[in-house]
Formats: sequence, structure tokens, C-alpha cells
Amino acid sequence: MFILLTLVWGTTWAAIRIGLASMPPFTSVAIRFAIATVILLAIAKALKVPLGAEPHEKTLWFLNGALFFSVSYGVVYWSEQYVPSGLAAILFATFPLLVTLFAHLFLPGEPFRFRAGLGTLVAFAGIVVIFSEDLAKIGGPKTERAAAVLLLSPLVSALSSVAVKKWGAKIHPISLAAMPMAIATVVLTSLALTFERDRSIVWSRAAIGSLAYLSVFGSAMTFTLYYWLLRHVRASHVSLIAYATPVIAVLTGVLFLDEPLTSRVVLGGALVIAGVAFTAKSRY
Repeated sequence: MFILLTLVWGTTWAAIRIGLASMPPFTSVAIRFAIATVILLAIAKALKVPLGAEPHEKTLWFLNGALFFSVSYGVVYWSEQYVPSGLAAILFATFPLLVTLFAHLFLPGEPFRFRAGLGTLVAFAGIVVIFSEDLAKIGGPKTERAAAVLLLSPLVSALSSVAVKKWGAKIHPISLAAMPMAIATVVLTSLALTFERDRSIVWSRAAIGSLAYLSVFGSAMTFTLYYWLLRHVRASHVSLIAYATPVIAVLTGVLFLDEPLTSRVVLGGALVIAGVAFTAKSRY
């Protein structure tokens, strides 16, 4: 599951950029989550998945809907208009560091371990090495402001993930994915109607393909699997996906977009793999 999530989410950053070329950010993410919600609710009905029956379930719906989906994804989509994708990957790579910290504070079963902390830092260093050229592209108040705002995304995502790990053990993964996305759809649609009413939407093949991929695979499938994985694996280990996905994104560019394979990519990728492996082997 970890590998599958890494492979799919490793390509969603590029898909988001493609979609943003044809439609404004809040509109794009609202449509994405609306489609994913319809798919998951249809599956839930077919499988007779109970919704709202477990303790804390509805609380987690609103917490996830507000933090993980509305704030986090709203911020990412808005920021990627101004922040280079590599820099966005570096900033979001603070997510595992924050999860490790919050897990230590709020999850009794996940105390801080030096080996895990060291591995997390090594992997983060690898992300910085891979995308270090983008650090020189921070220019102008819009980029700097957007980069600062983008840091909200890993922060609220980390809080949400730790909350799900703490209280969502008995809740079906489809419930944890579908209902929060439904709430986020309402929130983001309201933002789109407020701030993007005058912006045009171009329904090109690229935009439709990007939206379909992000809705079906990048949302409906992956978030259900993510919450299933979070139930069975330490939150700090699951969060390492945030390190692996940028490596997949870079390799995709090298293999399919004729982008150069530089020594920076090789060194950074090696650090990420070493850090993730080092952390994954840490024990309670």
C-alpha cells in the first residue's frame, strides 16, 4: 500500500499544475473532491458501509474536512500558482517531521526514537538536495508570501493524521475519506464562488484528464488506502510517503519527459531512500 500510494501521489503534483493552467485553484480542487465523494459514497452504499456509527466518527469528519482537505489542499492549490513545484515539495516535506513531533506528544504508542528522528532528518535533507535549485527561484513578494502560506498545509495535515490515528481505529477508511471530502467540497465551492466568480474555466482535454486522474486515483482510491494504512502502521512511518513521492515525481520527469538526471537528483534520492529505510526499521 505504501508503494502504491507513493507511485500515485508522486504524479499528482504534475497533474495539479496541468489542471491549474485551465481552471482556478479553489474551483479545481472543489470539483476534484466532489467527484471523489460521489464515487466513494456509491461504493459505501454498495458495500453497506456504516457511516457515523462509531464514537468520534463525526468529529473526525469535520476535523478532516476542515484541516486535511479544505485548508491543506486549498493552500496547496492556491500556492502552486506562485511557488515552483520543487520548492512546494520541500516545504511539504516538513510533514513527516511534524507528524513525528505530534505523534510523540499525543500518541502513547509512538514515543520519539533517536533512530527514527535521525532517519527523518536525513530523508528531509535528501528532498532539499534534490530541489535545491528551486530555493534560488524565490523572488518577489508573491512567491515568498505563497511559500509561507504553503507551510500551513503540512502543519494541519500532520495534526489531522495524528487525530485519525488516535481516534479512528474502528472507523471504516471510506467513511474517513468520503465524508470529509464532502465537507471540503462545500467549503471550497464557497471559496470559489466568492473569489473566483470572474475567472474563466477552459475544459481542455488536458484539464479533463487531469481532473479525472486526480479525482479517481489521486483522491477516491488513495485516501481510502491511506486511512487503511494509517490504521495498521505507525503514523510517523506512514508520513514518510511525503518523502518518497517527490522522488517518484522527479524520476517520472527523467523517464517520460526527457528531464536530465543530475548528480543532485542521484545524491538527494539516495539520501531519501536511506533516511526512509533507516526510519522504517526503527522499533517501538
